[in-house]
Amino acid sequence: MAWEEIRDSVARATLGLIEVAGLGPGSLLVVGCSTSEVLGYRIGKGSSLEVGQVIAGTLLDILRPRGIYLAAQGCEHINRSLVVEREYQERHHLEEVTVWPVPRAGGAFASAAIELYRDPVMVRAVQAQAGMDIGHTLIGMHIKPVAVPVRLEVTHVGKACLVLARSRPPLVGGERAVYRRPGAPAPPPEK
Repeated sequence: MAWEEIRDSVARATLGLIEVAGLGPGSLLVVGCSTSEVLGYRIGKGSSLEVGQVIAGTLLDILRPRGIYLAAQGCEHINRSLVVEREYQERHHLEEVTVWPVPRAGGAFASAAIELYRDPVMVRAVQAQAGMDIGHTLIGMHIKPVAVPVRLEVTHVGKACLVLARSRPPLVGGERAVYRRPGAPAPPPEK
């Protein structure tokens, strides 16, 4: 598989998601990635630190100059904990956990990403403004409610399916909202 093709897919997806989600300085993008799936294997069956380095490096090259933070999600073996910059963790009072991702417990993507951070720390959970799931890694728990699917031209990274999401505040009213139980008497007119 050509590294340039992987880089290009990740870059196009990231730039498109930044635009659609309106991500700016201080925003957080959560990314989960199965390097196995990128290479055409079943998740966890063909991890590649090289692929993880290409993807994490591409993401950081795009996000850092824009002041957007990356939360790199680890795999289920570390309870999907995430790598973030200590600066972000401290500013948002995120709970630090004691674990260091390695390819067989944390995943190749998180293992590669943590080496590229300036001052990495592992946290239990985040509430990101947007997310990128490369290869069915289940990032939904780390996206701020309400998650909304984002559709772009880019649908795969390598052989892995790509799912993108942004968040929006919950809708609690609007033209279809109902404010009283159907059939209940109308309230008396206001005076």
